[in-house]
Amino acid sequence: MTTSAPRPSGPGSLPVIALQGEFDYASVPGLQARIDTAVNTHGGLILDAGAVTFVDSTVVTLILMTHQRTHLRIAGLSPHLEHLFGIYGIDQVLHIYPTADAAQTA
Repeated sequence: MTTSAPRPSGPGSLPVIALQGEFDYASVPGLQARIDTAVNTHGGLILDAGAVTFVDSTVVTLILMTHQRTHLRIAGLSPHLEHLFGIYGIDQVLHIYPTADAAQTA
């Protein structure tokens, strides 16, 4: 699991947290802390998920809870997440964009 520090893209823009690798229940506290920091500072965030290879249900729950409490955009879904989100219909609920740049300008 790798996350990059939130990086703002300009005035009034949402910070981007880039995710890479596998995320499971052990990853949730660290990811939650990064999300909370971004939300508390900027009122929302973009999760760049293009390099995610695996998530478990705890991470999906974290994503859905974040979506319910703030302005969340998901960018660049990896094939794994695209398939998973499609199975559960989550792709119909979340704000999903092909790239972080597209999410930033939406």
